[in-house]
Formats: sequence, structure tokens, C-alpha cells
Amino acid sequence: AVAWVVATGFNITVLERVVTVLVIACPHALGLAVPLVVAINTSTAAQNGMLIRDRIAMEEARNLDTVMFDKTGTLTKGEQGVVGIQTAADWDEERALEIAAGVEGDSEHMIARAIRNAAEERDIQRVQVSNFENLRGLGVKATVDSETVHLGGPNLIEKLGIERSDDIVSFADEAGTNAQTVIYLILNEAEVVAAFALADVIREESRQAIEALHGMGIEVAMLTGDSEDVAKAVAEELGIDQYFAEVLPEEKDTKVEQLQSEGKLVAMVGDGVNDAPALTRADVGIAIGSGTDVAIESGDIILVDNNPLDVVRLIRLSKASYRKMQENLVWATGYNVVALPLAAGILAPIGILLSPAIGAVFMSLSTIIVAINARRLKGVDLSA
Repeated sequence: AVAWVVATGFNITVLERVVTVLVIACPHALGLAVPLVVAINTSTAAQNGMLIRDRIAMEEARNLDTVMFDKTGTLTKGEQGVVGIQTAADWDEERALEIAAGVEGDSEHMIARAIRNAAEERDIQRVQVSNFENLRGLGVKATVDSETVHLGGPNLIEKLGIERSDDIVSFADEAGTNAQTVIYLILNEAEVVAAFALADVIREESRQAIEALHGMGIEVAMLTGDSEDVAKAVAEELGIDQYFAEVLPEEKDTKVEQLQSEGKLVAMVGDGVNDAPALTRADVGIAIGSGTDVAIESGDIILVDNNPLDVVRLIRLSKASYRKMQENLVWATGYNVVALPLAAGILAPIGILLSPAIGAVFMSLSTIIVAINARRLKGVDLSA
């Protein structure tokens, strides 16, 4: 405007230049480039079961190089499940489950539920039993088709003084190495006809999540208060890079700090009250929505569903959002570099001047382009 006043004096042409510049520059595409992406990022996250409590943590997620999971209730279901069955030579697994599920009846004990669930998963019907008796500290006893059936652990075997076959002994030894619980099915107080190995069941989504994280170049670590044998077995099965076993509740945050001291940007995923300090300590604290209130309050981001794959979706959304911000900033900056000088009349010497009306069209188009590009974030594939 000053240059135009000096060159031509104050007149309608100067006023047109000022108005055109103001119209093109406001609302500023550069000012909308990031806020639009942030708004759509937040809504997209919510639609995918992710509630953002800390925007900075969401932005940091794209730079993560290590994700640490609490084992129980996060990578595993936090409940017992049948992970192996060994039967005597003349028995099959279906018959063993049929009887074991019938003997356990409607008990709410976690071992009973695990055996019943295993039968239901195979569509096996429970047999009818009678004379049910709970043997405190040993197991249970019932009658099936006039035969006496016992179901219990090693203490029951010792109490009855029954020998196990070599196959069942080997099965029990291997289960013990993996820190699994072994329950025996005994017929007529004379023969062990089957053995069931029970353990905290690993979520199928955990394997997929860890594979996806590895594909993104992110290391995976695991925290657990369980023994070294249990931690090692889970880590090997899932392909976890590093694990910490026999960790006391008050030590969890120090393990996160240990990784951070190695220069790593760490996310912590947990659901329990014992995970709260670690969630707070981590660069990105990810709390499971089904967890305790304390854990949820400590998390930067809350996952509504207890699904490890949501961690992968979270990181992908963070990366995609950053790309959209960059694209919008490049476009908005380029638009301003070109449009503002044109509006000011830089091409006036060759007879090209933008009217305020044309400036309004340019401004609208720039804003629409930025908005459309930001909205494309909703179409990003977050599936793992």
C-alpha cells in the first residue's frame, strides 16, 4: 500500500490493493492448516476407540521406537484357559473334555470355567453327573455312568497314590517348565486318563499387534510380575524383543525409566492400578479403558477396547496426521508466497491486477483445499 501511495498517490487503486490483500490473507489458509488436521485427528481417534487426553502425547506417538506392554490383561486375557491336553492311549481329547466339563458343572472357579470354555469352543456337550463332591484343597469328585471320576491337581494324585503314564508325566513336566497349571482327570481312583494344561490365555490380537509394530521398526518390551519361566514363554511365543520378569508394582516405572535412559522414546500400555506410575513416567502413557480408574487417569491416551491392535492404529493415525499437517503447511505457505504478491499488484507493470472479487475466490479455494486435504485423514487405513 505504501509503495502504491508513493507511486500513484492515494486513490481507488490503492484501496483495491489493500482490500484484495486482506481478502486473500483472511481467513488465512496457513492458520487453518494445522487446527483442521488436529480437529479431524481427534474425531477420527474417537471413532476408532481412542480418547486423547494429551495432544502432545498424540503427536509424540509418531516418533515412538519402543512400546512396553504390561502382560496380564493387556497381552493376555487375564483369565485361565486350556492350552494343552494329553490323554491316555485309549482316550481322546473330546471324551476327556466332555467328562471334565460335566464334573466341573456350574462352578465359578477359574479352572472350572477354563475347562467348560474349552469344551464349548469345540461344541462338546457336558455329560450328566451325580454325587458331586468338592474335595477341599484337592479338587472335585463325581459319578459318571456309574464310574467314579476325580478332577484335581498334583496333590490329588499324591493323595490317591496313582501312577501316571510316561506320556502324561512328560506333558506335566513340560507344562511345569512353562509355569502352567496341570489338572488331572482320574477314573475309578485307579487311572489318570487325561491331563489339562492351563495358563493365562494370550490374545490373538497380541501376535498381530507385535508383528505390525515390528514392521514399523518399533521394539516391543513386556513387564510382568510373573516368574522368569512364564515371562520367557510368553515373550518367545509373541516374539517380544525384551521382557522384565518378577517386577514388583513399585518397580514398573523404573523399568520405563531404564529404557528412556538408553535414549528410547517409550510408550507404556497397561490397565492396572500398579501400572499408573509407569503410565505417567512413559513418554506416551496408553491406558486400557476396561482397566482401573487410577490407570485411566494416568494415561495420556485411553483405548476404549482392550485390543493391542489399537496401539498400532494409534501410531499410524499419529503418523498420518503429521503428514497431513506437513501437506497443508506446504500448500498454505506456497499459496501465500504466490497469492499475496499478486494481490499486492506485483504484476501490475504488465497489466495483471487481481480484483477483490478474484481475491475472494482465491481465498475460498485455498481454504477449501486445506479443509479437503485435512478431511482425507478420515480415509486413512489404520487397520493392522
